[in-house]
Amino acid sequence: MAGIGCSSTLSSTSNFRTSWLVSETHSGRATPWKPLHRKNLKIRAEVNYVNAEEAKKLIAVEEYTILDVRDKNQYDRAHIKSCYHVPIFIENQDNDFGTIIKRTVHNNFSGLFFGLPFTKPNPDFVSSVKSQFSPERKLLLVCQEGLRSNAAANKLEQAGFQNIACITSGLQSVKPGTFDTVGTTELQDAGKAGLITVQGKISAILGTVLICAYLFITFFPDQAEKLFQLAPVT
Repeated sequence: MAGIGCSSTLSSTSNFRTSWLVSETHSGRATPWKPLHRKNLKIRAEVNYVNAEEAKKLIAVEEYTILDVRDKNQYDRAHIKSCYHVPIFIENQDNDFGTIIKRTVHNNFSGLFFGLPFTKPNPDFVSSVKSQFSPERKLLLVCQEGLRSNAAANKLEQAGFQNIACITSGLQSVKPGTFDTVGTTELQDAGKAGLITVQGKISAILGTVLICAYLFITFFPDQAEKLFQLAPVT
């Protein structure tokens, strides 16, 4: 009896997520074996990226819940009314030598000019979200620029959440009046703090003064000449 030489070919069918191992003999006959199921196979949800108007429809029509993942400072300045808050980054108050140096450098530059706190990843982010919402809950994640909400979406996807949406470019792209808000400023300005806000106020004041001076000179040239002592001496 001639020896049987076996060669194996592996074919996959994506619809059934299984792989079939087929043994071929010299006679051309093929015998299917048991399917080899892939272990630990997870189908990840696709994040839905929307603009502000589309986000309003998700909330009103599809009953999405708003989850704000910004730091506490930005959240306190302005947030959407009735949203939940679980920061993906928290203020880093660690006191090891390396962290103290990094925090000092940060506070003297980014913290001073932009009002940004020195933060670290929130180790309890996923567990905090899970304690409040089931994986089936529809969540609209928001942050200031869109980066943190994207990172939060990835973490929640891996944790089994399937219905996630994010506002493209974050709350900085939301026009005033789009949402009912709580806080001392508009949503798009909640990320501005530190010296940059002082500089902005100074620029606004100087701009107003220059405009007023220009209008005064334009409409009252004689008075302007006397005021600025530009009239010729006779």
